Amino acid sequence: MPLNLPEYPLNIKKGATGQLIFDRLRKRFVALTPEEWVRQNFVEYLIHEKGYPAALMANEVSISQNGIKRRCDTLVANRHGLPLVVIEYKAPHIGISQHTFDQIVRYNMVLRARWLIVSNGMNHYCCSIDHQKGTYEFKAEIPSYGSLLE
Repeated sequence: MPLNLPEYPLNIKKGATGQLIFDRLRKRFVALTPEEWVRQNFVEYLIHEKGYPAALMANEVSISQNGIKRRCDTLVANRHGLPLVVIEYKAPHIGISQHTFDQIVRYNMVLRARWLIVSNGMNHYCCSIDHQKGTYEFKAEIPSYGSLLE
């Protein structure tokens, strides 16, 4: 399925229950769902086009919020291991709604990252958070990793 991202040579194979795609961050094959297709392509985009270090990225990161276990889709850390970017994905046919933003903001109440990104593979939204002022600002494009640290 074409996305609004460059194409990357992803490792896909047939599994017992359907197609699998190799997740370079988890270092294993996972079920190839529409959301997973977006995740794997977006991770490659961040690494190849925006200079995000794969070693500082993780998929399906467990967090606990008010005693409830949740999973954030992708977490990017700074070189000290602190959360820098939280990313939430949806399948391409799922519109990005207020509910999507509410979901990522709930995760960020725990993680306290400076950047939030939401993508369904077709539309990508990025905003920076100023936790001290309690403000946020949407950005026109996804920033490079280096510019996140400025």
